[in-house]
Amino acid sequence: MIKAILYVIVRFLFRVKVVGTFQREENHTVIIANHQSFLDGLILGLFLPIQPVFVVNTEIAKRPLVRMFLSLSEYLVVDPANPMAVKQIIRLVESGRPVVIFPEGRITTTGSLMKIYEGSAFVTLKTAATIHPVIIEGATFSTLSRMGGDYPTRWFPQITLTYCTPTKLTITEGGTAHQRRTKSGEAMRTLLQKCLFESRRANTLHGTFFDAVDMYGSSRKIIEDTKQIEYTYRQLLTMTLGMGRLLGRHSAAGETVGVLMPTAVPTLALILGLSSAGRVPAMLNFTAGVDGLQSACEGAVIKTIITSKAFVEQAKLESKLSALHGVNILYLEDLKEEMTLSDKLWLMGYARYFPRDVSVHSDPASPAVVLFTSGSEGKPKGVVLSHDAILANIAQIRAIVDFSTEDKVLNALPIFHSFGLTAGTLLPILGGIRLFLYPSPLHYRVIPEIAYDRSCTILFGTGTFLNNYGKHAHPYDFYRLRYVVAGAEKLSENVRDLWFEKFGIRIFEGYGATETAPVIAVNTPMAYRSGSVGQALPGIETKVIPVPGIDAGGILHVRGANVMNGYLRSERPGFLEKPASDAGEGWYDTGDIVTIDEEGFIRISGRVKRFAKIAGEMISLESVEKLALITSPSFSHAVSSRSDESRGEMIVLFTTDKEMGRDALQQNARVQGYPEIAVPKKIVYVEAIPVLGTGKTDYVTLKTMASEIV
Repeated sequence: MIKAILYVIVRFLFRVKVVGTFQREENHTVIIANHQSFLDGLILGLFLPIQPVFVVNTEIAKRPLVRMFLSLSEYLVVDPANPMAVKQIIRLVESGRPVVIFPEGRITTTGSLMKIYEGSAFVTLKTAATIHPVIIEGATFSTLSRMGGDYPTRWFPQITLTYCTPTKLTITEGGTAHQRRTKSGEAMRTLLQKCLFESRRANTLHGTFFDAVDMYGSSRKIIEDTKQIEYTYRQLLTMTLGMGRLLGRHSAAGETVGVLMPTAVPTLALILGLSSAGRVPAMLNFTAGVDGLQSACEGAVIKTIITSKAFVEQAKLESKLSALHGVNILYLEDLKEEMTLSDKLWLMGYARYFPRDVSVHSDPASPAVVLFTSGSEGKPKGVVLSHDAILANIAQIRAIVDFSTEDKVLNALPIFHSFGLTAGTLLPILGGIRLFLYPSPLHYRVIPEIAYDRSCTILFGTGTFLNNYGKHAHPYDFYRLRYVVAGAEKLSENVRDLWFEKFGIRIFEGYGATETAPVIAVNTPMAYRSGSVGQALPGIETKVIPVPGIDAGGILHVRGANVMNGYLRSERPGFLEKPASDAGEGWYDTGDIVTIDEEGFIRISGRVKRFAKIAGEMISLESVEKLALITSPSFSHAVSSRSDESRGEMIVLFTTDKEMGRDALQQNARVQGYPEIAVPKKIVYVEAIPVLGTGKTDYVTLKTMASEIV
């Protein structure tokens, strides 16, 4: 009777929502759940359709409130430090009783999944139990959570329980007992992370933004840029809705609108504003040439480009814009003058309090943004990413990394780049994480100073940018950083060593592509292997397709909710092209040669297009770049190839080291085990290696330079 009354009260106060169906099989049953608050046991005890036995930590069981909740259910108190604790749980599971275990062993203090104790996984292996994962959401916002700092807690947050698909834990055979125990813990961690990702809800970018405003509080200061104004969620929301209303008058529903803006607060408001108005922002690369911009406009059928007079003047873009044809240029300064009194009243009244009612309700599978590939290997292509693809990638990242509301992200990466858009901008804004936007990643002395002055804790960058920040920074500039994540290009050992020796910081290298919104894999504190780019994110399937002439690994193909809708090309304006994959329909061919070890860590050998076939043997140009870096670590190097009548292709090394010679390269090649044919035949000195606006090496320019060498 007491339990029935409590069920009604709790369901009413916390508006408990149950997603999915609990399906128990007639065998050993273990229910696992993430641990968000002291409410978790009570919620599960009331809402699970069975009467389980709870496994409780001795320290937690001592708390009066917990003891009161436990009196409503059966429980087993265990001491994690006691070696016999696991045997107690095994006997309980083998008795046939369903058992609830919190694998983290403690309530989260980050809002994310914490470390998984191997004992809970070992129990399921030893008993061959069916695991029923349950994901609890919303309880971290309760006053009974252990979230500190400025995390927005309240008395009665909405709580959701998601029942995931029952499964059994499996690990590879062999190894010592300790190794098997470790493997089981890793398998349990991976399972919970996968379930966290799968528990996400379909939404749109602007809808998720509105949710974030409600969740973290409209008065929360969330974003700033070089204007040194900290905008609250309410101010960003007002700017977003205002942009959407004004731009709706200059475009049609569903139209793709070009955005030519720097990394700044108004740019984010533009993206979200266009989304709320049912338009698709196309992020134009302002560092591209006129031909690249014109090609982008034609492929994505862009009739209107939005920019700023101040930005155009500062970035000296007047000649580029004047050379474009078939597009209308709108300036934010002019749009601001169009704001009428009725617009202002609308913004301050109805729109602020009912943003969902004044926004277009888009399909999550519909296009959210168009990005353009860097063009490092050819003509840029328009990549169409849906709302669901971007939000899926954010959910995948948050399932494995403990970003929290106490963090502050410093993002200097361009928002027209997928890394800068998804990870550097949208992830923090939609997750209640404070954000500082800086307009250029090339200010190598300024960015470390901002990190120091603003007490930033998370920094995203490419290997090139991180190398230069490291060289110019004071040893104490990055004292608050706890995560430095590298992507977009291979991270060299020199950069890793520089950051570790100078700042005591381990860089977490990741990997992705614009076509995957963009992150495919990343190293984390829980799963890290030096020299790899980490394990594939939850919800991403991988296949490695062999390549003739390459013995180790093959081309990586991936499939998941974060994969793009398709390409837009200037040759067929407006036509959405879905590229073919040797792995089958729905798979994306990354074009990268990789190996994947038995633990799932991915190591990249290079792009298949960056292999040269010399005398019938495939040579990785990236490995040749590594050889050059070993030979001359203080300088920059890049490798290309050109045709050669006698041997098929010839390797050309471009270097900023005037003293670089073949003798030194050959000597290091022998020491490192490189074949003789991997040593470049031509060595060309350049003052600087050409790079794109994203920081990547411009291999198209290098290819042209190599072909012109006599």
